[in-house]
Amino acid sequence: MAKILLVDDDQAFLDATGELLTMLGHSVVTADSVAGAQRVASGKVFDHVILDLILPDGSGLHVLDQLESGNTTNVTLVTGHPSVKSVVKDLYGPNISYLIKPIDLKQLQSLLDKPVAKKVRSEELPGMHFGHLVGESAPMKKLYEMIDRVSGTKANVLLMGESGVGKEVVAGAIHYASQPEGEFVPANCGAFARDLISSELFGHEKGAFTGASHRKAGVFELANKGTLFLDEITEMPIEQQPNLLRVLETQKVTRLGATSAIDINCRVVSATNRTESQLAEENCLREDLYFRLAVFPIYIPPLRQRLEDIPLLVEHFLADFNKQYQAEVGIDEASLRRLQTYDWPGNVRELRHAIHRAYIMADRDTNNLVLPDDLSSPFSKTGESKISGISVGKTVEDVERELIETTLEHLDGDKKKAAEMLGISLKTLYNRLNSYAEEH
Repeated sequence: MAKILLVDDDQAFLDATGELLTMLGHSVVTADSVAGAQRVASGKVFDHVILDLILPDGSGLHVLDQLESGNTTNVTLVTGHPSVKSVVKDLYGPNISYLIKPIDLKQLQSLLDKPVAKKVRSEELPGMHFGHLVGESAPMKKLYEMIDRVSGTKANVLLMGESGVGKEVVAGAIHYASQPEGEFVPANCGAFARDLISSELFGHEKGAFTGASHRKAGVFELANKGTLFLDEITEMPIEQQPNLLRVLETQKVTRLGATSAIDINCRVVSATNRTESQLAEENCLREDLYFRLAVFPIYIPPLRQRLEDIPLLVEHFLADFNKQYQAEVGIDEASLRRLQTYDWPGNVRELRHAIHRAYIMADRDTNNLVLPDDLSSPFSKTGESKISGISVGKTVEDVERELIETTLEHLDGDKKKAAEMLGISLKTLYNRLNSYAEEH
């Protein structure tokens, strides 16, 4: 059985071809636009993508950019124009083929008889942990231990951490470490239309509601024997949460419009950027659901708590971009040190964005990244400067104390990192802090 993504804006073609593929025993996910395809395909791995080139909101080729499997997936472009073949002939290598409408059952059978390209696992990349994670700092080593411990169980995991720390990447690492039989299926609870949440989670039968033109498997079914990642779990409406709780308790789902339940067996990894105290105070997650989801809670450290990992992350991002753009761009020591003096409120996501921009602006003579004058983004809490409130009349001691306290605040109290950033010994830092305490 092949996992197939079918994208076409012709609803009649979508329904008919989807049913033919299902009759042939394949698992089919459908979409009728670029945005819809990007949403249902994000993070998933497909054996085959059957794709219309011209969609209402853009080129179908944009869908391929979202696929985790990249050049290991067979891609078939569907078009009514034979001349299109010459335009994109060499675009995606040997795994690309073409179908001219109309398509019949024999064509589909012939198409899917092609061998699926062998997948290259990310564990082959050097310096990565569990095929996904980069870093050798103490907080990351603690995270690796947590992943290793939970991977040998079937416990549900709740990932907590600020936006941009890489919660989906950690979820993928848990799936990788567990080596389950099934797939990793990500779903963003904040992106579900309110009236379609049950359909997205549990699936529906044809005719279950207006617009349900074909049977659809929900994400629980798609993740059977694998891992279901529910991002932004606290964005799910509170009134919808009892339905999710029941599935977690019974390990059964019932598609909308169905009369019988389906057994499911998957680990659920959920994620939120709220703290545990916010979960309790804001009434965004039922208490009974929390205990089902957070059997094993994991906190993902922000980047400012592991600044020593920045060189490794930069090296990893540069390797990605150099491969993508077929270039050899590097970074000088001064730029690397500068990256380590910024607090990165947007975390690893913000760092990757900054490296990508600097990559585009790389010096053509030295082939080194060119960082902007100001690393901060519109969403940054602060810029690069850590000194605030300096004014005439303050003593040097006042300014020194403010600098030390501000640095510690930005590093969440990590005295060792603060001493390194301030260029003083750890002993000197403790002496200063003791003197401040005595003043009180």
